[in-house]
Order: sequence, then structure tokens, then C-alpha cells
Amino acid sequence: RSRKIQIRNIPPHLQWEVLDGLLAQYGTVENVEQVNTDTETAVVNVTYATKEEAKVAIEKLSGHQFENYSFKISYIPDEEVSSPPPPQRSRRGGHSSRERGSSPGGSSQPKQLDFPLRMLVPTQFVGAIIGKEGLTIKNLTKQTQSKVDIHRKENAGAAEKPITIHATPEGCSEACRMILDIMQKEADETKSAEEIPLKILAHNSLVGRLIGKEGRNLKKIEQDTGTKITISPLQDLTIYNPERTITVKGSMEACSNAEVEIMKKLREAYENDVVAVNQQANLIPGLNLSALGIFSTGLSMLPSTPGTRGAAAAAPYHPFSVSAREQEVVNLFIPTQAVGAIIGKKGQHIKQLARFAGASIKIAPAEGPDASERMVIITGPPEAQFKAQGRIFGKLKEENFFNPKEEVKLEAHIKVPSFAAGRVIGKGGKTVNELQNLTSAEVIVPRDQTPDENEEVIVKIIGHFFASQTAQRKIREIVQQVKQQEQK
Repeated sequence: RSRKIQIRNIPPHLQWEVLDGLLAQYGTVENVEQVNTDTETAVVNVTYATKEEAKVAIEKLSGHQFENYSFKISYIPDEEVSSPPPPQRSRRGGHSSRERGSSPGGSSQPKQLDFPLRMLVPTQFVGAIIGKEGLTIKNLTKQTQSKVDIHRKENAGAAEKPITIHATPEGCSEACRMILDIMQKEADETKSAEEIPLKILAHNSLVGRLIGKEGRNLKKIEQDTGTKITISPLQDLTIYNPERTITVKGSMEACSNAEVEIMKKLREAYENDVVAVNQQANLIPGLNLSALGIFSTGLSMLPSTPGTRGAAAAAPYHPFSVSAREQEVVNLFIPTQAVGAIIGKKGQHIKQLARFAGASIKIAPAEGPDASERMVIITGPPEAQFKAQGRIFGKLKEENFFNPKEEVKLEAHIKVPSFAAGRVIGKGGKTVNELQNLTSAEVIVPRDQTPDENEEVIVKIIGHFFASQTAQRKIREIVQQVKQQEQK
């Protein structure tokens, strides 16, 4: 028997949160990975911490009814689990050769991360895009040196189909322009639609940065290109669809120009996240990033380069491996009105969260009757911190405690020994400034703090999830170095 099971026939609109809660009832879930993309229902592979837990899960979940769907479950034999390849088998053809931001040839020019352009096109135009005997699409891929996947099998009967284009940024834009052109000609001939909007799909975790603070980035793109841009609501996201639809209306030329700007912003956000993910993995040996592919806004934001996960997980062993077992305490501040959502009915959600993350999670009493924030105290090793905090950020976004156009930014406090605080600040604030530039989080070491009874002071970190995580890890790394020097 094995620790790994496969669940099939999951309703496509099921929320990850619900599935997680269900899986966590039977033990510690180490990894959940969605396997298919082209059947009507979802299929996931689940790895439990022990074979016993997997056995219980199989017994309890077999035939589990969800609405009119009945789960089908089977074991995945152990030899597959123990084999060395990275946990994420490529879902969309292997792009693993393109992973990692730097090239081995020693040139300082980083290799372009493969970040595909994903478009939604009306189903009635798919035939024209493919062309007679596939000639049109062949010509298009040749001209733009791109690889184009038209996901015809996805969402059978849907009015629109996704197209994924892998190419250089210029290649993607050229292919997009050609596809818009083909659709426009077809529409003119069949007199079916006046204006065909450009629809770009983007992972929810990147959209906040495309929109920008108070919508500034988006407004600027609209003004510069003379287009009107709308983004689908968060409510439309499901286990099956972590992507938001960005609809661009305007002339064909205007839409093409907007695509260049939109993709530039998305690519930037994605590259920053991949760097952050790789840093996380380097800092926490054996951190199983794919186990975190579960938050709704999750790390499944690496859809196009499954290799990055595998590569990150197999990162060189780090000298701070001791800290991987050390308990850390982080105080995270959440809006008071979000406390109910985090605790859940009869405390169910916070219990599941603690089980999933392997951390202790407590909510401190309110500081006063009008306190706008409440402190969540999270205790556990780095990987548990990563999972617990990631989930809390995701939950606040899902429950709309931040408006759809904002990114979730929270304040976290960590304590460092007072003798190490100077090193975190650095000479003339140099280290703190570097930290802020590197992570894009705000890092504040309040001056004139009186150390507490353990001779520790507070460092405040404010930022979105990855920024905050990277800053937390970097600060712990500095403290670790100072401690090692003290011991010597």
C-alpha cells in the first residue's frame, strides 16, 4: 500500500478550501496536485504523511457524494512516489528546460522565463484559427516561432476555448495580433460579431499587480492604448479555474498594443514570484512547494514552468537546515472583521488550517473595543509558517476583505535578539534598505525599543505574501549568522 491516492470525478466548481478541509480530516496532507486539465471533472493526486492515513482516506472518501458527483478513489503505487523525478510531472508538455532565471553558460543575461500568453477565443472561430488541414495555425507558429496549444477538449460545450501561446514576448504579441486578425476576418465574412474583444487569462495571484495601487497601472494602459479594460470578478474562481479574464475592447491595433503592456506587467509579477519561490526553496531545505499548490490564490501560479517547482524543491542543501526544525513565532495582523472567516463555524476552519500547516494558530484577544486589527499568533517551523500565512492571505482575498483591485498586504511581527537588531538594520540602514528593495516589503525595526524579558525586539514587515515571506526568511538568516558568530 502507498501514501499516495488519486481522487477522480471531483465536481469542477468545487472550491479548493472545501476539498482541503475534507482531505485534512483524515491526516496530514503533504501534497495535492491537480492532474488533468481536459476532462469534465477534476482529478487530483493526494500524498498523505503515512500509509495509514491514506488507507483511512480511501475507506472514508470512496463513493463520497458531492452534489451529484460520487468520488472515485484508488491508490497510486509506491514506486512512483519514491522515484526521484520532481513532484510536478509536467502538465502542459515539458518546458522544464526553460526553468530557472539564470543561464549555466556564465553569461549574465538571464534566460527568459517561459511565461505563456493565454487567450480565450469564441468557440465558433476555432476552426478558422486552425484552418484547412491545420494550415493556418502551422503558418502562424512558423511565422512567430511559437508553440500554440488550442485546448479544444476543455470545457466541452463552452462558448469560449483557451489558447496557450509559448514564445518570446514579441512572438506572443505577433501571434496574438494574427489570431485577432483571423477572428476579425471570419466575423466580417459571417457577419456574426461587430467587435471582437481580446480576452487574456491570467492567474489570480498576478492580477493585483497588473491593476496596481488604486487601479493606476490599468488606467495608464487604457489611456496609453485607447482601450477599455475589465477584469472578471473573484467570485468566478473555482478549483478548476484559478484564472481571471482580462477583457480588452478597442480597435484591433489598440487591443494588440494593450496586450503588450498587460503581458509586460504580468510577466514582471510572475518573474518576481518565481525568484521569491526559488529563494524560499533555497532557504528552507526540502520545502515542498507543490504541497502549497493548494491555496486558492496559490502557488499554482507557476502553471507554465512545472520545472521551476521541481528545480526549486531540489535546491542545493542550505546551511540553515537547523532552522527547518526550529519553532518560529510570527504575529500576523488581520482586519477585525475577518476573524470569523479565519476561525470558521465552530472553529472548524482554524483547526483545519492548523492541521494542514502543522502549526499552532491562535487569535489574541482584541486590544480594545474599537481595534481595527487582531493579532494571529502562528507557531511552527518555517514550512508551517509558509503554509499557514499563505492560507490566511488567500482566505482574506477569497472572502473579499480586500477589494478585488487590491493585493492583500498584511503586517507581520517577528522577534529578534536585541544584539542582532543592529545587523538587521545594517550600517546607516543599508541592510534594511537592501531587504526592502529585494523583497518589495516594508521592513521596520522600531528604534528605542526596550527589549522584552527574553532580550528580544520586534521587527515589523508589511507586504504581500511572497514579499513578507522572503523578508521573514532573510531576517531569520541574518539572525542565524549573528548567533553562529556569537557562539564562535
